[in-house]
Amino acid sequence: MNPIPQAPCPTGYEIRSLGDEREHPARSWCSWRAFHNDEPVSQYDGDFSWYRNLQSAPLYRRDLDLVAATPNGDIAAFCVIYYDDTTRSAVTVQVGVAAEHWRRGLGKAILYEGMRRLQRLGCTRVFATANDIPADALYYSVMTEMKVSDTWVKLFEKNISLQEKVSDDVG
Repeated sequence: MNPIPQAPCPTGYEIRSLGDEREHPARSWCSWRAFHNDEPVSQYDGDFSWYRNLQSAPLYRRDLDLVAATPNGDIAAFCVIYYDDTTRSAVTVQVGVAAEHWRRGLGKAILYEGMRRLQRLGCTRVFATANDIPADALYYSVMTEMKVSDTWVKLFEKNISLQEKVSDDVG
């Protein structure tokens, strides 16, 4: 396996695992700023309970719940990766940088740190897709080899296959 390239953490930031629940409000605010940067701050409801749900997923690991923090404790970027040690596969669940910290290399630095941690765990593949131009551009810039695969879906509705479902929908 190739070594993960270096993307140094920008000066003034520290990449580390997310702390305990006391950091959920700051993490939630960072997510809001990353994904709702064009909305008025008054639209933010301050509810961070959703983060507990994210952490309750079966493959959640605190060591792969990364943040880039400023010296005063603000969270500027985040990267959550779920890892399955049986298949040695991982998926990036959320990656984002708060708008006021864009264009400093934080997204790339935090993704590379996550990939280094995965490599030490024995991970052999990382899945990442967002169907969003900025996010996919970040993934493309970080992944040294990109493979596209088909996703197979089993529909339990009437026990029919996806091909039959597509044929019914089209015909």
